[in-house]
Amino acid sequence: MRNNLFIAFEGIDGCGKSTQVKLLTDQLKKTGHKVYATCEPTGGPVGSVIRNIFNHRIEADHRTIAGLFVADRLDHLLNKTDGILQKLEDGYTVITDRYYFSSYAYHGTHMPMDWVIEANSLSAGLLRPDVNIYIDIQPEISMKRLQEGRSSTELYETLENLTNVKNRYLEAFEKLKSLEKIFITTGDRAPEVIAADIWNEISGYKNER
Repeated sequence: MRNNLFIAFEGIDGCGKSTQVKLLTDQLKKTGHKVYATCEPTGGPVGSVIRNIFNHRIEADHRTIAGLFVADRLDHLLNKTDGILQKLEDGYTVITDRYYFSSYAYHGTHMPMDWVIEANSLSAGLLRPDVNIYIDIQPEISMKRLQEGRSSTELYETLENLTNVKNRYLEAFEKLKSLEKIFITTGDRAPEVIAADIWNEISGYKNER
């Protein structure tokens, strides 16, 4: 059994995932963990196509986008150089900013969620997170943060869509609660308070190992 963990952060845009990934990475390193922080879409070839779609440089159907994420996620897992499975084998605790629950929520808004879950079943079969950390925030707060922090919005960043995505997240968690470890924390608090909440959860899970 591995002593290192695989942790996935989830939530709608603007929920504070990136901040919490950094804070948890720093805290784990202080306690002696080797940590590899990563994200989806990746910086690989398929991930680059996805980012160009998000930035409105390329136009694509939602079904195409969902398929691209399936391919990008498999490369994220299986890449021999810096794939998640390789990093875990090398003893790193891996933290990813988004994993397959993001697909269930974002793509499940535009097509049947069961199709999205099935499309990602190979990734889920290869590796489920030791814990999925969901930062829960109201879409109105999310939009306010996004509008303050950026000069332009990406493909999915509208109030209506983020409201639908939040609902799909909760639907996916309910649907898969028997298979997945899910920890939900409230995201409208100070970052250090959220970080302490997450650390308490992670510490308990590490102790179970």
